[in-house]
Amino acid sequence: MVLQITKICKSFGGLQALSDVTFSINKGEIFGLIGPNGAGKTTMFNVITSMFPATSGDIVCLGEKLNGIKPHIITKMGICRTFQNIRLFPQLTALENVMIGEHCRNKAGVWSSVLRTKAQRREEANIKSKARELLTFVGLESYGEYASENLSYGQQRRLEIARALASDPQILLLDEPAAGMNETETNDLFLLIKKIQSQGITVLLIEHDMPLVMKLCDRIAVLNFGVKIAEGTPEEIQNNPEVIEAYLGSEEEDLYA
Repeated sequence: MVLQITKICKSFGGLQALSDVTFSINKGEIFGLIGPNGAGKTTMFNVITSMFPATSGDIVCLGEKLNGIKPHIITKMGICRTFQNIRLFPQLTALENVMIGEHCRNKAGVWSSVLRTKAQRREEANIKSKARELLTFVGLESYGEYASENLSYGQQRRLEIARALASDPQILLLDEPAAGMNETETNDLFLLIKKIQSQGITVLLIEHDMPLVMKLCDRIAVLNFGVKIAEGTPEEIQNNPEVIEAYLGSEEEDLYA
């Protein structure tokens, strides 16, 4: 088990966004977190990565409690994420965007960077080499010198994933990576996430594309109004009456197609 979420609650004033949510994720699996808009999925991501502190409950990663730890330390511990809305540096190149993702592993300090020491130059060369490898990994090897704002939407999504992978995560949190993608781009994303899993990286996925979720995830948890209403395999989730009633409704056949 790499991540254990236990009785997490998060409130914003009088609004209870999460209520006693508990689930665990095993090493190397793809775990889906689904539910209607406003169910608390992204709030859970924000709590796990310490962007918002939990009101109560515990988060344990690889035996270490994450409560109260600063976000940049959590990244160093091996948890990295993407966001619902693309957050690239638009005027920097694809290569530069990925290089930025490696900052949490850099050893060179301010003075060595200013003085351009031999060690700093060697580290920079290694960072650039790794960034090129990651661009190849996500299928963007020909776009390293393109400004990220000039890439297509699907390419920008893959670039975000490359930047997240640059931090050497053990757990990768993907927040609606298929949002706005066409069928071809979604299929490419499926293959990429399976490729990431094959590298031994655990994936926690928020996604509204139900066919993608059902064929991609090993296990799924379902949130509704901040409460976990179901957890299980894709087949168990598809056949869960409470999930169908709360989330899928009368459109379940279309959603699972």
